[in-house]
Amino acid sequence: MPRLIKSLCLASLFLANAGASGAQGAVHAPGHTQEPKRPNFVFIMTDDQDLHLNSLDYMPKLKRVIADEGTVFRRHFCTIAVCCPSRVSLMTGKLAHNTNVTDVVPPYGGYPKFVAEGHNDNYLPVWLQNAGYNTYCTGKFLNSHSTSNYNNPYPKGWNGTDFLLDPSTYSYWNSTFQSNRAAPVVSGGYSTDLISNYARGFIQEAHGSDRPFFIGIAPIAPHAKTAAVEGSSIPAFTNPAPAERHANKFPDAKVPRGENFNPDKPSGASWVLNLPRLNSTEVTYMDEYYRRRLQSLVVGKLEDYGLLDNTYIFYTSDNGYHVGQHRMVPGKGCPYEEDINVPMMVRGPRVPKGRTMDVVTSHTDIAATLFDLAGVPLREDFDGLPMPLTSSEMQDAKHDPRREHVSVEYWGTNIQEGDIGRTSATGAAVIYGNNTYKAMRVIGDSSNLFYSVWCTNEHELYDLKNDPYQMRNLFKSSESKLLGRDIKQVISRLDALLLVLKSCKSSECTLPWEVLHPDKRVTSLSEALNPKYDAFYAAQPDISFSACELGYFPESEGPQEGYAYRRNGDWSNWA
Repeated sequence: MPRLIKSLCLASLFLANAGASGAQGAVHAPGHTQEPKRPNFVFIMTDDQDLHLNSLDYMPKLKRVIADEGTVFRRHFCTIAVCCPSRVSLMTGKLAHNTNVTDVVPPYGGYPKFVAEGHNDNYLPVWLQNAGYNTYCTGKFLNSHSTSNYNNPYPKGWNGTDFLLDPSTYSYWNSTFQSNRAAPVVSGGYSTDLISNYARGFIQEAHGSDRPFFIGIAPIAPHAKTAAVEGSSIPAFTNPAPAERHANKFPDAKVPRGENFNPDKPSGASWVLNLPRLNSTEVTYMDEYYRRRLQSLVVGKLEDYGLLDNTYIFYTSDNGYHVGQHRMVPGKGCPYEEDINVPMMVRGPRVPKGRTMDVVTSHTDIAATLFDLAGVPLREDFDGLPMPLTSSEMQDAKHDPRREHVSVEYWGTNIQEGDIGRTSATGAAVIYGNNTYKAMRVIGDSSNLFYSVWCTNEHELYDLKNDPYQMRNLFKSSESKLLGRDIKQVISRLDALLLVLKSCKSSECTLPWEVLHPDKRVTSLSEALNPKYDAFYAAQPDISFSACELGYFPESEGPQEGYAYRRNGDWSNWA
């Protein structure tokens, strides 16, 4: 996005001037006395930014401002790879099967579903305000937050807002913004520039307060540009739109040609496995689309305002993105690394500088992380846990069994993006087959695995240590060994673990092995692979689907519980 780093600079100014008194329009909790050392938060979220297609390599100033001055989390995952459900999971600390917001539009998702499920009364900005914070947000909030429902009701928990509204959220120019309780206004100019300006206004409002603050900056880049299609509820997705001053940047950039880019042989499962190979015209278009994404992320001139020691800056994306991988046209929503492994970097007090971390973290950890930093007791219904942000926490996390896994889920269909040959006659985006699945990543000292079960009851198993591009599905291969055991024994453990994660709640999501082994003698995959447990895992019910649904219907998702291990051999139902 052309002005992303300008937003960062504004955030720096915001931080450097915090600490005076009397923010206009601030909400103050009655009788609350501010703790002087409670930190501030700046949270920057791009839209559909990739990690695996090297977009961060084109943002050197971002690297200098945050990565070099903080820590990069290389194994940070979204737990559902699509905009609205991912953002709701981030703001509630819950997996999508617990928020029941599973799509970008009603009836299964979008802002109306967010409200209907009660989240507008019970999510991050509300909690932070109750803890004494001033809260602000500019840019994209949730899909289907529109000119017709922006005040029915207003999003709760914010001291100040300048939200983009549908149907022009992804227009880039002449977008509709809605400020605080004012009526929506069509604003000329490039939307990311406007978001920077609105962030400057929040700085002016917040810097004079004696309260700590949270500011969310959520530009739409590098999301595809969209336009309404007459007679269709599905928009047309076209190239991302850079600012005119950046339209000729990176003329030689091309999509990285990894092993899974437009492969000779089909790969993946479900509808992905049936995709034809991209032709040369489509590949040429992919490179152009890739350049447009990079151009929309170009940064402006960085001015060094300096940062206070009492502020944390987070940078991430709601989900990742694929462009040509596994023969797929541009889009997201799949369980592969390009879509689920997203950028995450953090700068702040006691966060080590210039460090990279490989422990597993996810978007469901964000709310718990902010609570922990703010000194607020964690909620019992959080599905995540605080990210390790200090040197000692990072060292402990390397041996923490809660950092071994992350679950990923999805419901509904997959929509093609980009203006390419595979478009419908009306110009609306093509919808592929049902994209419902349950999946997980398991990463330990000896393992780096991906396992998924699609609603078609197709399975995928990849060993990313030896197959980082996820091209050789071990589930249906002739391989007989994995991690030193018969591969069928490994699959039985993975199936049991995913059976816990696919409907887990609260601590079950971070300590799933304790559900299977209440005696706590098994805390990791390597320990579960002990041969003495072979019969126990063989007796577990298999994950299966009876139907491919458009939303979350547990009755269509097969067994919901299995058996807990008892040393006397008398295995018991989890319930």
